[in-house]
Amino acid sequence: MTFSLRVSRRSFGLLIAAATAIAGTLVTVSAAPASAGAPAATSPDRVVEQLQAAGLASTIALNNCSASLVRYPSSQDTDRAMMLTNGHCYEGGFLSAGQVLVNRASTRSGKLLDAGGRAVATLRADLLLYATMTGTDVALYRLTRTHAQLRSTTGLSALTIASTHPVDGRAVSIPSGYWKTTYSCAVDGFVSTLREGQWTWHDSIRYQYPNSGCQTIGGTSGSPIVDNTSLQIAGVNNTLNEDGAACTLNNPCEVASDGSVSYTQGQNYGQQTYWFTTCLTAANAIDLNKTGCLLTKP
Repeated sequence: MTFSLRVSRRSFGLLIAAATAIAGTLVTVSAAPASAGAPAATSPDRVVEQLQAAGLASTIALNNCSASLVRYPSSQDTDRAMMLTNGHCYEGGFLSAGQVLVNRASTRSGKLLDAGGRAVATLRADLLLYATMTGTDVALYRLTRTHAQLRSTTGLSALTIASTHPVDGRAVSIPSGYWKTTYSCAVDGFVSTLREGQWTWHDSIRYQYPNSGCQTIGGTSGSPIVDNTSLQIAGVNNTLNEDGAACTLNNPCEVASDGSVSYTQGQNYGQQTYWFTTCLTAANAIDLNKTGCLLTKP
């Protein structure tokens, strides 16, 4: 995973993204798949203009990873804002295979960045809504301020977590708050089963490689994967094969349905985030028992 550490070395590439929640929203634990319609496309010229204007806006620099300020498509201005990153960026360290955390008190903080990468506010969480490194690699925090409050004081709006599956071949941008750098490439298919050490992820996003602009490094974990057409979050950056080994820590491998394994040194990946929207109630609470919910259950 491309975790923490102020080094150029690539390591266990779990890289990061985000969403928003309603004030007081908690996760209900108590399970199966769903999907929704895609947002309307934006003209190529407009996309370039918006991406250039956005820069690093609404990304977050953590002490060991990247993150982003996020909202659901259905979030309201009065809802608490949220911060999205990888499960392996959890302040308590890597989660064990099969471990899922819900509704944990938290004091995690990060620096909210503007388009130019300048810190404009310190964001603080009061609750870890959901985190796991099993099935996917995500951590979603509830912040102490609402969307309206943050926009009023910083002028920044949260990025929206898309409600649909990412699109193969779609150009994406990966802005890292930790390094204040944006990577750009395209989606190159999806991996049914991706394995690294004790962890297994499903329907992972594979980046175009080689000759890709998405050669992410340590610290980019948790960066949002932004679809250049919809300008919404399609996933969160999380890992790459560092040493050319198979299925070991820092060396994810792709596992086919027949059990055969393939791997490529330098190949990197992200995890989908629309799964959050399959678990939402009408009040924007995460209900892990909801029919069609794709998030891993405890």
